[in-house]
Amino acid sequence: MDIKVDVRQTDGASGVSVVDLNGEIDVYTSPKVKETITDLIDKGHYSLVINLENVRYIDSTGLGVLIGGLKRVREHSGTVHLVCTNPQIKKIFDITGLAKIFGIFDSEQAACASL
Repeated sequence: MDIKVDVRQTDGASGVSVVDLNGEIDVYTSPKVKETITDLIDKGHYSLVINLENVRYIDSTGLGVLIGGLKRVREHSGTVHLVCTNPQIKKIFDITGLAKIFGIFDSEQAACASL
């Protein structure tokens, strides 16, 4: 399986970067996701919304990439919010305790508004 990664900037002064992911995030596709997030942080984007609406599967490698991105933006007083309504994906964040670390929202608008 493959992952499609798109990055866009929201309108407005907040300058939030939205990363749209489509596919499966696993040991094979995680490097592409990590590269995108790392590149954004290196360019000074510290407010990130990662849209997981079209993600069908995420494994521990994918979770590690998200945690790594969160750690890096926090070094710059930034944050990462996730958009996720898929019950299976949300359950993974609940079981691992990551739901307490990431802001998880039902819509991109809600995630951006809270940054």
